Amino acid sequence: MPRENLNDLLAFLAVARERSFTRAAAQLGISQSALSHTIRGLEERLGLRLLTRTTRSVSPTEAGERLLRTVGPRLEEIDAELGALSELRDKPAGTVRITAGEHSANTILWPAVAKLLPEYPDIRVEIIADYGLTDIVAERYDAGVRLGEQVAKDMIAMRIGPDMSMAVVGAPSYLAQRPPPRTPQELTAHNCINIRLPTYGGLYAWEFERDGHELKVRVEGQLVFNTIALRLNSVLAGLGLAYLPEDQVQPYIAEGRLIRVLADWCPPFPGYHLYYPSRRQCPPALSVLLHALRHRG
Repeated sequence: MPRENLNDLLAFLAVARERSFTRAAAQLGISQSALSHTIRGLEERLGLRLLTRTTRSVSPTEAGERLLRTVGPRLEEIDAELGALSELRDKPAGTVRITAGEHSANTILWPAVAKLLPEYPDIRVEIIADYGLTDIVAERYDAGVRLGEQVAKDMIAMRIGPDMSMAVVGAPSYLAQRPPPRTPQELTAHNCINIRLPTYGGLYAWEFERDGHELKVRVEGQLVFNTIALRLNSVLAGLGLAYLPEDQVQPYIAEGRLIRVLADWCPPFPGYHLYYPSRRQCPPALSVLLHALRHRG
């Protein structure tokens, strides 16, 4: 039977169960004549009489009883499943997959998710730490988190963090051995803890700016890492200078365990943004997370 005749089956079920064209028409929100025409058309296509009609009653024939008994429960199951899908649209549930760098995952995503999940037990969150500029559509992510300048122009971006600053730091024991750098160029004379990021195709050149003048310096050193934790541990151990997010080293600077250099070459820059492909049919779970992450500074 063609799919467009599903409504005809629903019309038959209503009449067979109500035993009345009047009540069935009211239930379906159509006229009695239209309902009668629909049932006649269904019977003609099947080549079987489904209902016995008298002036006072309507009852299913043997064929009608069989159709009511076999098709009725299946259509109810379909209707229930469609209802469940509608609930998914309105109820925050399901899995949200996000790709983010290590720093944003730890400092922004994790605090928001830890606070959110107890309130929404049907939401699941998967965060994959990745320094590359992942294609979130191809890799089937719901969203990504990157610095504002790294977000593709065809994405919808929402700011989720304040401006950031980087800091060049060294341990007192290290800086006691050689004079601190006064300009970024003097970093070439220091043992620097390098960063390898796939985004930049290799070792990351430390970026500086002062009075509108931008400068990149390719530093050298004995150590190369791709995580903040290992770079922080190494600089605290006095093994060289490190280039790290200011918020990660500020407590150690306050304690005197690290000394900041070149602060006037490290101005603030736009912080993290969450980005996703489209506002159309945004899953409820992602909408809840977007609201929790929106930066209100």
